Amino acid sequence: MSRIVMKFGGTSVADVERIKNVAVRVKREVDAGNEVAVVVSAMSGVTNQLVKWCTEIAPLHDAREYDTVVATGEQVTTGLLAIALQELGVSARSWCGWQIPIHTDGVHGKARIMQIDTDDMVRRMREGQVAVVAGFQGIGPDQRITTLGRGGSDTSAVALAAAVQADRCDIYTDVDGVYTTDPRIVTKARKLDKITYEEMLELASVGAKVLQTRSVEMAMKHRVRVQVLSSFIDAPGTLVCDEDEIVEKELVSGIAYSRDEAKVTLVRVADRPGVAAAIFGPLAEAAVNVDMIVQNVSEDGKSTDLTFTVGKADLDRARKVLEDAKGELSYEKLVSDANVVKVSVIGVGMRSHAGIAQRMFQTLASEGINIQVISTSEIKISVLIEEKYTELALRALHSAYGLDAA
Repeated sequence: MSRIVMKFGGTSVADVERIKNVAVRVKREVDAGNEVAVVVSAMSGVTNQLVKWCTEIAPLHDAREYDTVVATGEQVTTGLLAIALQELGVSARSWCGWQIPIHTDGVHGKARIMQIDTDDMVRRMREGQVAVVAGFQGIGPDQRITTLGRGGSDTSAVALAAAVQADRCDIYTDVDGVYTTDPRIVTKARKLDKITYEEMLELASVGAKVLQTRSVEMAMKHRVRVQVLSSFIDAPGTLVCDEDEIVEKELVSGIAYSRDEAKVTLVRVADRPGVAAAIFGPLAEAAVNVDMIVQNVSEDGKSTDLTFTVGKADLDRARKVLEDAKGELSYEKLVSDANVVKVSVIGVGMRSHAGIAQRMFQTLASEGINIQVISTSEIKISVLIEEKYTELALRALHSAYGLDAA
């Protein structure tokens, strides 16, 4: 007998028929003798409607009341799924975040989980009752409902799996696993049987939308084995696990891309100590996240060009911050470009093999694709290229690293 946490996203519980289908899947695990907790999102589109209502009443609304409103979406789903399970003869009970309770910090709208008290829930699970838990929510130090931010139900599921010491956390979504790249662009993309936490974290952080980044971080921290599966077909998924579980490690596991990038270049910035802090400090204060950074070599020792990337949504704010500080920074001009994409090659095999970066650069060069910015980590190489070359770059790199399906 295993203890399993199953998580179903918004598309998986989009209407009553799909909720009934979820109940059948849960019953299958119960009939197999497993102890089961289910974490659910709001029905597809519901959270967006709730957020819209809050914004229509007051664009700068009270975050505590916002949480009270948007948390109701998951509450509806938990009750409906519990009823559907009871209708199938399965003992089930719904749980809101505050009932467990899931303790969070007090940052309403994007709270972080601090502790989960699961004694009562585990006792009932041992007695054969399915716990149907509202994802995305908890209770703050002020005893008010908190929400974890968009996509927070994945985080709820992994955190609950860690707290109840589950054997596995199954995340059901509208894709049937983790692929070597986006199968909508590269038809030869392959579904991976297993992928390491580190690789999944890198994929999630650079554009892959399969799992939410915070949930992968939590899974890696607590060594929760996570399986990504489809709600709509019965097929093996992808297991996200420790590197030790993977016998034959791929040189490169995946190629990811992100269109949510904009490039900013400050031309002829004073080349002196402290200038980088003067540029990136105000951006941080304005909550603008900076990603890739490259500084050109100063020819005269007096000025240099500095290029970095920000999220497209932050570009206008970043420009304003830098234009307001132009007098202090003493740059000649500011140039920005939103027609760029970040392409990343990811794999734990990079740690022990040379030439991965060279193959990436050579492949792009042979396709006539110019690299604008480069950044690397231990298991990732990212480049910034013109957005119009996205599909060409993905297909070429996928083939170059031998990832194409046979």
